[in-house]
Amino acid sequence: MVESGPGLRSGATPLAVRMRPTSLDEVAGQRHLLTPGSPLRALAGDRQGTSGSVSVILWGPPGTGKTTIAQAIARSSGRKFVELSAVTAGVRDVRQVMEEAQASRDLYGLSTVLFLDEIHRFTKAQQDALLPGVENGWVILVAATTENPSFSVISPLLSRSLLLTLETLSDDDLGVLVDRAVVDGRGLGDRFVLEPDARAAIIRLASGDARRALTALEAASVSAAGIQAETVTDLEGDDAGDDRRPAITAEIVARAVDRALLRYDRDGDEHYDVISAFIKSVRGSDVDAALHYLARMIEAGEDPRFIARRIIVLASEDIGLADPSALGVAVAAADAVQFIGMPEGRIPLAQATVHLATAPKSNAAYMGINRAIADVREGKAGRVPKHLRDAHYPGAKRLAHGKGYRYPHDDAIGVVEQQYLPDTLRGAVYYEPTEHGNERDVSARLAKIRRIVRGDR
Repeated sequence: MVESGPGLRSGATPLAVRMRPTSLDEVAGQRHLLTPGSPLRALAGDRQGTSGSVSVILWGPPGTGKTTIAQAIARSSGRKFVELSAVTAGVRDVRQVMEEAQASRDLYGLSTVLFLDEIHRFTKAQQDALLPGVENGWVILVAATTENPSFSVISPLLSRSLLLTLETLSDDDLGVLVDRAVVDGRGLGDRFVLEPDARAAIIRLASGDARRALTALEAASVSAAGIQAETVTDLEGDDAGDDRRPAITAEIVARAVDRALLRYDRDGDEHYDVISAFIKSVRGSDVDAALHYLARMIEAGEDPRFIARRIIVLASEDIGLADPSALGVAVAAADAVQFIGMPEGRIPLAQATVHLATAPKSNAAYMGINRAIADVREGKAGRVPKHLRDAHYPGAKRLAHGKGYRYPHDDAIGVVEQQYLPDTLRGAVYYEPTEHGNERDVSARLAKIRRIVRGDR
């Protein structure tokens, strides 16, 4: 029989928590922040408070070691350690920590490390409550955030802290963590055999997130132990020297973790980075990259209406009249998503994405309206020519409104010489078609139209 060790019992501490490093030397990755003499090393090794009280903001994706580094600093430095979560803590909690930290410093000469997780969730008022303690050195703030501090942390607090950026863990970093968890007594205690393909699958599925890698490993170990328990009676007659440890295979990992654990925050940086990459891939005519980023948004649960809106904008901004059907396809896709919902809505979204990515490109209409708006904002407007003004209300004729207007449909070719722009803008050109796709024909026709309308024949 296979005994159930840590991680296999109901209610056991999760593997990711048990394997949390106890010192900075055990931290995988983040070598750029943990070199000898770095601020984090100095903070962790300073038991006498000689390195000052520099507060730190750790910014990085989930599962890159923010909490681990904060706790390792506290354990290594021997300082008093207080942990708050911005999800549950309020201004009163922060002020209480500040008062106790001030007392500890004044009475016992003991400095306090305050670890504040998810600081981006704190309101401005809550962050303001941190300032006195940080400014006066009552606490050394170690704050963690997954969102860009430039947008989520108030300037006074940001200017008083050292901003350190954590990087997504590499496959090698994750491999070190997984291998350690398999053999370490805090983890699986070498009671399982992790096959190479399974190890590679766990690393791939984790997407650079240590916590998710260990969670996937734990889930796979539970499945492997269950399979072993079901078949143990069949093995009783086998050679006693055989390795009867449960094997964690790629198939078991695939069943335990049914899809890649995407790094995507619908309200954070990754949301903007992925949609930006999607737009630029369509604009750059890389249909495969466009579909990749579309898939990432869909799998992460992005609002399909948001994706559809961006596709509509792309159709006009980047394709325009080079393919006049692009806008119709984009709008139809948006209507289809609204009508049928998800997950089937992914199909018209994909169709529209492929259409736009492979279509000829032109931003001429987009640039044209931008130039026209720029002129209007600069005051280049002028009065509407009298022959174009509304002549339908009483008294309009007395003002000569509409007098001299030439009706284009009366002309054999449907185009007549006539001034349409105000006097101050005569001769202005806003729309400059390209030679791409359908706009090649538009360009040739427009050149003839402008010559007739402006009397340049």
